Amino acid sequence: MADVINAALFGVYPYIALSVFVIGSILRYDREPYTWRSGSSQLLRRKQLLVGSVLFHVGILVIFFGHLVGLLTPIWIFDAMGISHAAKQMMAIVVGGVAGVVCLIGATLLLHRRLFDARIRKTSSFSDIAILVILYIQLLLGMGTILVSVGHLDGYEMVKFMNWAQGIFIFNLDAWTYVADTHWVFKAHLFLGLTIFLVFPFTRLVHMFSAPIRYVWRPGYQVVRSKRSGAKAGPAE
Repeated sequence: MADVINAALFGVYPYIALSVFVIGSILRYDREPYTWRSGSSQLLRRKQLLVGSVLFHVGILVIFFGHLVGLLTPIWIFDAMGISHAAKQMMAIVVGGVAGVVCLIGATLLLHRRLFDARIRKTSSFSDIAILVILYIQLLLGMGTILVSVGHLDGYEMVKFMNWAQGIFIFNLDAWTYVADTHWVFKAHLFLGLTIFLVFPFTRLVHMFSAPIRYVWRPGYQVVRSKRSGAKAGPAE
């Protein structure tokens, strides 16, 4: 029974989550482009948002790219660079730990603001609050994995997760076996991470894909329509 559960959660579920992530994001962008935004509440309360948002985004970007590079970089590349498993493990603990604390502080400020400011809470949808709670729990689980990792600094536990992640992308049907015997906190962290990919297209997280690169080639003048005088050209601001 344990093998069946592990195979379902870490062998089948990743493909469901990633498929919904990709297809759902494309469909939302195509069919509901005006919902493709962060839904900022800056005008309602700016100071706490500014501090919390900066800390959260800096931390989450470091964590995201750290996971991306750490899990999907082939092991032989680290070996060729002379980076041992133990060194990589320690790097992940230190960098991930610092980024995790920074991100957690930011998330705490954002969640407190979202839940305890009456005006902001009234303008928040269920998904706005739910995704913040999910990310908060995921951060706590991530910090928990660091505490467990300190107990085995040889780095070979991390190799299991690298083999699992890379196995998923090369359609290795036995990839789940790499994480089957790992600590429950790692499994919870993996499962919730996959769930975030699953719900991603249905939340405000889609704004992560939005970058204002179109402003680079936007014309210097744009059409501004006045009620009295009709349309006229004006400088873009």
